[in-house]
Order: sequence, then structure tokens, then C-alpha cells
Amino acid sequence: MGLGLPAPSLLAYLLPSRPDSSGASVGLVVERLFQLAPAPINGDGRFAPSPTGPLHLGNLRTALLAWCCARSNGGRFLIRIEDLDQERVRPGSATQQLGDLAALGLEWDEPVVNQSDRMALYDDAIESLRAAELLYPCWCTRAEIRGASSAPHGEPAHYPGTCRELTTAQLQERRASGRQPALRARGGQAEITFLDRVHGERTDLVDDFVVARNDGAPAYHLAVVVDDAAQALSEVVRGDDLLDSTAAQCWLQIQLGLPRPSYVHLPLLRDSDGKRMSKRDSSVTLDGQAELGHAPLQVRSELAASVGLCEPDEPLDDDQLLSRFSSILVESTE
Repeated sequence: MGLGLPAPSLLAYLLPSRPDSSGASVGLVVERLFQLAPAPINGDGRFAPSPTGPLHLGNLRTALLAWCCARSNGGRFLIRIEDLDQERVRPGSATQQLGDLAALGLEWDEPVVNQSDRMALYDDAIESLRAAELLYPCWCTRAEIRGASSAPHGEPAHYPGTCRELTTAQLQERRASGRQPALRARGGQAEITFLDRVHGERTDLVDDFVVARNDGAPAYHLAVVVDDAAQALSEVVRGDDLLDSTAAQCWLQIQLGLPRPSYVHLPLLRDSDGKRMSKRDSSVTLDGQAELGHAPLQVRSELAASVGLCEPDEPLDDDQLLSRFSSILVESTE
């Protein structure tokens, strides 16, 4: 008996034969991991949720595979709470998320760190970029950027360079307005090539991007790069909705002299209409599944089955799961 999801059923989310965004079978994800890019020397990895609500099954599958990647290679598995956007943080969410991970048997290495406790690290990185003259103040709103670049609504807009080369008079005028600027990095359409263990070699251009918001908070790109280096991580496993942001992060690693981890961008779980799973749908959380009579380890088996590690409802303890994961990787390289 599979997980109890409302129509469309579980298979609309977890069917192994469902293609991912690149047209490959989601069930082949594990087999593809060693084929397209080399494994890291050590397996230190992480799972980094935002405490904005309960983890849904897509989040939990990413956590499961991140745990498998780390533990199968003898590495640490770290948890980082990405709580910089305090307006979206929901009290108690981080505790609930840790409880869900523990219920699935995904034990982590201490300590759990919160980004909100690491502001000095981000400030140092920003000052390094500023000293290298790689930053400039930007007063543009998202609406202004979209309008200036003629990007359709809902699509990411390339920054048109409005604030990149302001004159002294223009800077004084904007500062006099009272609006606080963000800090934007001079990506300058730099060409960055990186390897991903699912998607292979990829080359992207780096637009000018925000590294500090107008409220002073560090932006995601900067914080995640600083944290991954500070925690000495060798591999980043996350959803492929973040694939497009990786080049900017690699650019920051180059500018800050930080090591580049191995990347694994996993297909997202979607329904039969191609829509992403949402935390607002309580049935796709661990608590929601419990209300439908499905134990956490049953959920873990279903998630493992969705990427070809086992059969649905096949019980696997930690050692069996890691052995299966490792054996599939070895077979895929022979």
C-alpha cells in the first residue's frame, strides 16, 4: 500500500518512470550520480531547510539522498537552518523539521547551525567583495528591473545595469531619497562552467546579482557559499530548482577564494499537472501521512523507491539502504 495522497495519487509524485526536467527517468537518478561527474574525495554533505513550515515529501526525499551520499562515503551529514528571512520564519518549524528527519532515521552530526547566528561571517565576505570593488549599491525594485528588461511577468529578469555606473550626482540623488539600496555584485555576464553529478557539465552566464538586501540581510547566494565553505562541505545535494543559481555561487567562490563543492541537483517532486509539491498541502507532510496511517519508515521506503533504491514498501534498515545505494553507484560505473 503506497502513501496516501489525495487524487492524483502518490504515483503522480513518486513514480520512478516519470521524467525529470532533462527528460531522464527520475528513477535513474541514483544510477546517474557517478556517470556525469566524479564523486567528492570525502562525503561531507548537508541538508539546509528554511524554517517556514513543515517539510514536504520533496524536501524529505532530497534530505534522504543527501544523507545517503554523505554516509555511503563515510562523511559527515550536517543540518543548517537557513533562517535569514525572518519575516517568513514560523516559530517551531525548525524543531518540527528536525523531528521529521529523526523520524526517518536521518541522523546528523552536531551541531545544527542557524544562519542568523553567523552574520559576522557574511559581513566579512561582503567587505572582501567591497574591497575588491566587486559591489555597487542598487536601488532598483524587482518591478523596475522587469520593466526595464521587458521580461514577461513571472520570468526571471536580467539586471539591465541601471545602477552599475552611476555618476556621483546620481548617487547623491538616490541616497537623498531615503530609500536603502541593496548591494549588487558585478557578475558582468561572466561565463562559469561547473560539473553536476546529475546534469553533467553546464556553462552559464553570471548576471549582476544581489549579495545583500536593502534591509542589510545577506542574500541567499552569498550566505550559502560562505556557509558551505565554513562547514568544509565537499558535496551539495539539493533540488534542481537551484541549478540556475549555481553559476553565481561558483563566481562568488572564485572571488572569495573558497573551494567549490561537488553539486547534485535532484529532480523535484511534481503532481500529474507538473506542479511543484507545496508545504500548504498537509497531506504531503510526514504528519499528514501519519494521519493517513503511514509510519515514517514506510514513507522512507516509498521515497527510496521513487529513485530506484528499493521496491515500494520494502523495509530497509540504515545499513541495507546505504549498501543498496552504494551498490547501485558501483554498478553504474562498471
